[in-house]
Amino acid sequence: MYDIDKTFLAQTPLEAIQLKQKYPNAVFVNGGTDVMIQMKNRKLKNAILIGIMNLDELKGIELMPDSAIRIGAGSRFVDIINNELLSSTIPALPYACRQIGSPQIRNIATIGGNICNGAVSADSVPVLLSYNAVLEIQDPEKISCISLCDYHTGPGKTNLADNEMLLAIKIAADDYKDYYSAFTKFGQRQAMEIATIACGTSLKLDKEKNRLVDLRISLSVAAPTPIRCYKTEQSLIGREINSQLFSDLRHLVVYDTNPRDSWRSSKDFRIQLIKELSVRTVREAIIKAGGNICD
Repeated sequence: MYDIDKTFLAQTPLEAIQLKQKYPNAVFVNGGTDVMIQMKNRKLKNAILIGIMNLDELKGIELMPDSAIRIGAGSRFVDIINNELLSSTIPALPYACRQIGSPQIRNIATIGGNICNGAVSADSVPVLLSYNAVLEIQDPEKISCISLCDYHTGPGKTNLADNEMLLAIKIAADDYKDYYSAFTKFGQRQAMEIATIACGTSLKLDKEKNRLVDLRISLSVAAPTPIRCYKTEQSLIGREINSQLFSDLRHLVVYDTNPRDSWRSSKDFRIQLIKELSVRTVREAIIKAGGNICD
């Protein structure tokens, strides 16, 4: 059933990268949920698998000395869901991870795999985008960082080079402290479903709780890549929280997106979902922040 040519078990990121350079068609494997499907469907033949599940650099969820949050790329979704630090600081991420697949998938699949696949429907990505997440990447010579906002280049395509490995996801203290977040997903089923549209939001209110100081809105499956709605955000920052704000949000957010027709949904239905989920998610985050919604 599975056409496997060679397997390796790397002990360091550099060893894994060197193996990938030696075997350009090799695939990194940690949780392996997507790789197994590709092999089962015969889309991956003569597979060369490089196991990276033993790499300490990919493990752990921790608060750094500068109060940034570091999530190892090898963290399983169940690790994120059950993590007290994330639940108390960026609770929309554990909530979004609960929407992914089945319990069996969440027990083995990793957040790094969810990001590296470049899937437009990745459920963890909208929340991470709304927190200005940064990716820590190892290449043969150094460790560097790239904004998640600049990571996706097209459907299933990313800026991650063949000789690079994602080590971790980082969120700076200034990007989550005093921010409140929410995540909303629509699928044809209530569980074990790929998103038709998903929305992640984080925002900050003024002291009076009646005006937006900052706003970040992210969407998946609303364009060829997961996106931030920058034009909409800039139009609404500083606005009073009232019914006109939500009316303008519903109108503006469409212009930041580029949905398409597919077998899952028509373009028109996606546009309606973009409007509705954006309003619902922003409203939910405002309520969590203790905001006063003036109608």
